[in-house]
Amino acid sequence: MAEKPAAQPNNNRITRFLHVVEWLGNALPHPVTLFALFAASIVIFSGILGYFEVAVVDPRPEGAKGRADNGLIEVVSLMNAEGLRMIVLNLVRNFVEFAPLGTVLVALLGVGVAERSGWLTAVIRGMVLQAPPKLVTVIIVFAGVLSNTASEMGYVVLVPLAAVVFYSLGRHPLAGLAAAFAGVSGGYSANLLIGTVDPLLSGITTEAAQLIDPGYDVDVSANWFFMIASTFLITAIGSFVSLKIVEPSLGPYKGTPAGLDDEDSHRMDPLTTTEKKGLWRTLWATLIFAAVVAALVVPESGILRNQETGAVAGSPFLKGIVAIIFVYFLMIGVVYGRAVGTIRTDRDVIDAMARAMSTLGLYIALVFFAAQFVKFFGWTNLGSITAVAGANFLQGVGLTGPLLFFLFILVCAFINLMLGSASAQWAVTAPIFVPMLMLLGYSPEVIQAAYRIGDSSTNIITPMMSYFGLIMAFVAKYRPKAGVGTLIAIMLPYSVAFLVCWSVFFFLWTFVLGLPVGPASPTYYSASG
Repeated sequence: MAEKPAAQPNNNRITRFLHVVEWLGNALPHPVTLFALFAASIVIFSGILGYFEVAVVDPRPEGAKGRADNGLIEVVSLMNAEGLRMIVLNLVRNFVEFAPLGTVLVALLGVGVAERSGWLTAVIRGMVLQAPPKLVTVIIVFAGVLSNTASEMGYVVLVPLAAVVFYSLGRHPLAGLAAAFAGVSGGYSANLLIGTVDPLLSGITTEAAQLIDPGYDVDVSANWFFMIASTFLITAIGSFVSLKIVEPSLGPYKGTPAGLDDEDSHRMDPLTTTEKKGLWRTLWATLIFAAVVAALVVPESGILRNQETGAVAGSPFLKGIVAIIFVYFLMIGVVYGRAVGTIRTDRDVIDAMARAMSTLGLYIALVFFAAQFVKFFGWTNLGSITAVAGANFLQGVGLTGPLLFFLFILVCAFINLMLGSASAQWAVTAPIFVPMLMLLGYSPEVIQAAYRIGDSSTNIITPMMSYFGLIMAFVAKYRPKAGVGTLIAIMLPYSVAFLVCWSVFFFLWTFVLGLPVGPASPTYYSASG
């Protein structure tokens, strides 16, 4: 007999607010359409503002690259013959040269092989199923954060697995589901490894930073140190909220899950001898790979160090880390696949890469229009003018100190409620906020790290998140009459805790302790270099 649905949460202010957010999000066009409209709007606004000769004083010092002789940043109109020629001649180039595109594709080729071989699934199952009962919540949240290397694995494998594990232990299955969802989606930007989201965001940040400093480049590893530390922070917060708030509020689970099938029972199957053999081989392969990379990076004369300065900063290792990610996951996928029989020939490797690419149709369509929007924003100088005007306003009201980042994180968290895609949201907001905060003296790397906190923290309470519907389907197996409000009510404590604690942690890490957010990542930016 299915569990009786619990009473729906009171229609309080938070519930009404989230219903309004859901309505607003549903009212928005598809992200691809949204970027097409944004790009068209830039053309129109550039014509109107160009007609009125709108301009601002360029805050960069004389002689700075890209600074006009008259010291002004003026709107460049695209609503004329020259603008039309520029659009037609550069439409394809804007797309193929969009910084995140190539890096994401290359990284995903390797991750696709590791995923197709079954390695990622085996790692997740091994961590969760072999965890001591007292530590199962901690392990589930931790595994969720790590699964972000290939985020779909976390949603498709770990979330339903966690629910089944909790049910088998006599605990409320929705508590396990919530813990896994919090780790996978709430801790989306935290990880011990650099994943596919890092080149995606760093590429967009680079494009935005170059509106102010044309030569600025943001490494893929720009936030690595902070994200490693955040992995343990999110694990601790997520586990605490699960054990002390969410699971007690759910109470004991009474009833029989509805709609559980053979697939759910197979999720509880222990690792086979062959799978364990494959994991051991990948462990040895990882150690050998790490030793080789260390030999190329650690010595002062290392091949992958900066050949001019001998330092790791600005080295081929950091600038080309996407290539290392590709090779590592390709190697791991082949080693594991050969051990368990999922990859037997080169054709299997190629099929795995092709399958990974086949999932990117929507992403490529979005990138095409996002690339046009970002380029139009730069060509017209609307991005620079908006940044200067915004920076002048913040200086005028005296809001220029590090506490500004708390407001920035809140703004990102709110926007994420209605525009759930990390790439879509950052492609819209980065051209505005990155130059603006750079003019106030903060580095793009630090700005990007702050954005990731706001973006991740509200993933778990917005129906606009792409996997929210899938999670609702998992919830329905244990509470058939559950609605969107049910899931939001369960996940809201995680969202609030992540947003508050992670923001404070960022402030302490960056501005109190003065620690870098990543290798060779400065905290502050100076236009004079």
